[in-house]
Amino acid sequence: MKRALISDIHSNLEGLQAVLADIKSQGISEIYCLGDIIGYGPNPRECIDLVMQCDVCILGNHDQGALFDPEGFNSGAERAIFWTREQLESPAGDPDQNARRWDFLGELPRNRRENGFLFVHGSARNPLNEYVFPEDIYNQRKMEKIFSLIEKHCFQGHTHVPGVFKESLNFLSPEEINYQYKLTDEKTMINVGSVGQPRDGDPRSCYVILEDNLVTFRRVEYPFETTVRKIYETPDLDNFLGDRLREGR
Repeated sequence: MKRALISDIHSNLEGLQAVLADIKSQGISEIYCLGDIIGYGPNPRECIDLVMQCDVCILGNHDQGALFDPEGFNSGAERAIFWTREQLESPAGDPDQNARRWDFLGELPRNRRENGFLFVHGSARNPLNEYVFPEDIYNQRKMEKIFSLIEKHCFQGHTHVPGVFKESLNFLSPEEINYQYKLTDEKTMINVGSVGQPRDGDPRSCYVILEDNLVTFRRVEYPFETTVRKIYETPDLDNFLGDRLREGR
């Protein structure tokens, strides 16, 4: 089976459209989204409409923040969430479509399990909110606790930093492994990166193709200046949210 795993779109329509086009060019029809469809970016409605067509979608912390009162967000992220909520409730929009979007977000599960594979937004221990960063390989207690909850392999997002965490407490960036990793009997956590706001120094969108036991990281160029301009033109979205797209940070 061949499927695409995307995450952390963050209302970046240009990034999402480029990634979906790349997925189609790879002959893949099955797509899993690991959450954070919205937040930060300028096109929440359009991104939700596209993700609604995915085969599976997991709830992200920004998705939940729009549904309920946001907690634990910095001021810029919080303002973006309140602005996003306004867009999803806009009286100028189709009320039926507004309701469909809210219903879709409200029904998203926090995880999905399939044949020893776990799909979450954050981590196996805290599917919504826990970050697992590359430097966490030096936090043995944290990693052992998380790995104890994983049967075989866990696919996640949330940090926007792609790579492979091995139970032997190693982290492999996509560049180190030539963008491919063969799954073995050793447990792994695989961060699929971010479609809409990469933070590993590469501004290109990132996603993963999973085919049998082969994981392939894909980087996709998109017209981020278009997204940046939209953010600049939206007073409630901090200019920094556009600036960071240029640098992948």
